[in-house]
Amino acid sequence: MPARQETDRLRALVETGIAINSELSLDALLQRIVEGAAKVTGARYAALGVIDRSGTGLERFVTHGLDAETHAAIGDLPRGRGILGVLIRDARPLRLHDLAQDSRSVGFPPNHPPMRSFLGVPILLRGVGYGNLYLTEKEGGEDFTAEDEELVTLLAAQAAVAVENSRLYESATEWSRQLESLNEIGAALVGELELPRLLDLIARRLRELIGARLVTIALPVGDELRIEAVDGDGAASFVGTTFPRRDSKTGRVLERRHSERVDSLLEDPEVHQDAARLFGARTGLYVPFLVGDRPIGVLVAHDKLGPDQRFDSADLRLSEQFAARAAVAVDLSRRVARDSLRRIVGGQELERRRLARELHDETGQALTSILLGLRAVDEAGSTGDVQNAVAELRELVVATLQDVRRLAVQLRPKALDDFGLVPALERLVQTFSETSGINVDLEAQLGEQRLPTEVETTIYRIVQEALTNVVKHAEARNVSILLVRRNGSATAVIEDDGRGFDPSTAPLDSLGLEGMRERAELHEGRLTVETAPGSGTTLVVEVPL
Repeated sequence: MPARQETDRLRALVETGIAINSELSLDALLQRIVEGAAKVTGARYAALGVIDRSGTGLERFVTHGLDAETHAAIGDLPRGRGILGVLIRDARPLRLHDLAQDSRSVGFPPNHPPMRSFLGVPILLRGVGYGNLYLTEKEGGEDFTAEDEELVTLLAAQAAVAVENSRLYESATEWSRQLESLNEIGAALVGELELPRLLDLIARRLRELIGARLVTIALPVGDELRIEAVDGDGAASFVGTTFPRRDSKTGRVLERRHSERVDSLLEDPEVHQDAARLFGARTGLYVPFLVGDRPIGVLVAHDKLGPDQRFDSADLRLSEQFAARAAVAVDLSRRVARDSLRRIVGGQELERRRLARELHDETGQALTSILLGLRAVDEAGSTGDVQNAVAELRELVVATLQDVRRLAVQLRPKALDDFGLVPALERLVQTFSETSGINVDLEAQLGEQRLPTEVETTIYRIVQEALTNVVKHAEARNVSILLVRRNGSATAVIEDDGRGFDPSTAPLDSLGLEGMRERAELHEGRLTVETAPGSGTTLVVEVPL
């Protein structure tokens, strides 16, 4: 070989190495390698095929020497059969005088340019095959030489490092993205305690995370499983669907407490085929929600998006990590709901106990007095005695009727349902002033539109409890109540001129403040207390609409 030609080849090899080290894009880097291999060997055509992770086909195929029209005329890129398949299966350099004459060749598709001389070199790193470099049609019609093979082997080694680094970077990026998603999901799950919204969040985030077409969450209800949340194709129509626990894959996974991956739902005898047809599903990923060793539900993903609908082991591991976090959040949501229910029931029982005591001590005694009065009427000897007894009975009946009406108002004032918050409070304030002798000034700036029913009830009960506190503890002469609607919320300000108290020492439960605060927080509102000994007390409750 002439010295100048040798110098040109070495220069091309060095330039290709420099270009490889400066290129960040894998596709552009592979293109540089292909062009460099063609240049140093004098090949008219060159290609580089990257073997997919299964090791049976090609995931990338980069070419040099074919124009766009020829590419379009040839059609689909090679899949890794024929001579290309030989190099994939047997990772050793291969040189051929005439590619078309080799018995292992499967020929060329229509419109493919003729190719005779051939050099194939595997892209290897530490014994692992990443792909192959293919060169054809050496200039001058000559065969590729051992020196060509040696130079291309050097380029192939650089290509192997580039492919491995790219895959490592892709894996690291993917794991980083998944970790960020898991952290984000964990934070979101902790902040969401309403079970339906929590389950919807779990289904939506997992579907995004693993790239599934459909994700469902089924919870056990007696002998059945009920789909409580769905995200994906046709989600709304699937919520509420039930199917038997015993005769379904989901139920079996719940019993066994182990995750399972199904590549073909049609071939699995445990799959409830009616449900599979309903979902239009072909593959499945089943992951139980476990709290300790107790199963509380099953998360099911169907049909991975892309040409291959099967889920892989990485999807399974990721789903299990996600399900472990989600199970804790679901269990927490249920426990919070049960605790809230217990507190509500407890509060109801306290209220019932108070009403029962008043009915017994006041109304019951009044009715007993009426019975005794009737006996006195019956035993009266003169007309005057009868009239006096009837007058006393009339006073007892009127007082008892007032007590009954007062208890009815405390249970649920009719005016609150029929006319709204302001009329109900006007009636409450009037009754309060008449019975306590305390002057109350009520001012309402809520506009003509009524507040939501739950907000009206919350504000009414807080004002009612505040007035009760004024009578019991404040020793006040005047109370002012201001109701305002502004900035998307309703605000009530209750102020008295009583003796006030020290918030750091006063037991809030005894003043009912904790109950007021909980009522406000049930509607994402807040209660603030401003007071000091000798300066009265101001309560401000703000509830968003």
